[in-house]
Amino acid sequence: MTRGSVPAADGVRLAYDDEGTGTPMIALAGITRNMGDFDFVAPHLEGVRLIRLDARGRGGSQHAPWESYNVLQEAADVLALMDHLGIARAAILGTSRGGLVAMVIAATAHDRLTGVCLNDIGPVIERAGLDAIADYIGRQPAARSYPEAAAARALAHPLVTNVPEGRWLADVERLYEQTATGLALRYDPALGDSFRASLAQLAEAWPAFDAFAGLPLALIHGAHSAILSQATADEMCRRRPDMHYARVPGRGHVPWLDEPEALAAIRAWLAELA
Repeated sequence: MTRGSVPAADGVRLAYDDEGTGTPMIALAGITRNMGDFDFVAPHLEGVRLIRLDARGRGGSQHAPWESYNVLQEAADVLALMDHLGIARAAILGTSRGGLVAMVIAATAHDRLTGVCLNDIGPVIERAGLDAIADYIGRQPAARSYPEAAAARALAHPLVTNVPEGRWLADVERLYEQTATGLALRYDPALGDSFRASLAQLAEAWPAFDAFAGLPLALIHGAHSAILSQATADEMCRRRPDMHYARVPGRGHVPWLDEPEALAAIRAWLAELA
């Protein structure tokens, strides 16, 4: 594995990991998350050069002015990483916010993509789910230890079932950092300001989804997602009947991607890429 950083156009340094050989795939995490989220699926990705990027202000990447925490800038950051690595075209595995970034790239730099797999995101985002994110994003956790945070997270997601042993603990270890005074966010708290400001500009993005035309496409959908409705997923399937679709039972927003249903769709998508 190669770990490095690349400067964005505005000088913000972005952390990335680069491992494996084969089809270049860039993994983009959700809005408050980081490259560690792909630890669970990475062992199942054969024949893939997996490149994970921490978006600006998240994980190992530098913090930036909160106004730059937006999908247009983050799409430009992905292209900067590709240029840095000398990759002309790549597939994107995009979880939530990462999938929105993939839509922007499809609409503005379609020729840089070989395919896209969306993890629990679509062109219509449910307002109730966004409001729930707005309530916690940018705020330090109340829990003071990883076990306490894991227990709280499990209680907050009663519809998430058949969770692998130790998964909630592994999940919060990737989300928070243990400090002498308790847990701290692994992202810039100012991300909350950017997110709440963006809610006023919320709009459907079907043209961006339609920009995936001609690209192998997959959608992983948590059956209990508060972000991606079944109606939106059904319309995505109608518009793209060739899309590899997996509705993952016992999962909300978002599946961890190592569920059998998710892996089946991802492998079918990878086969089409090859």
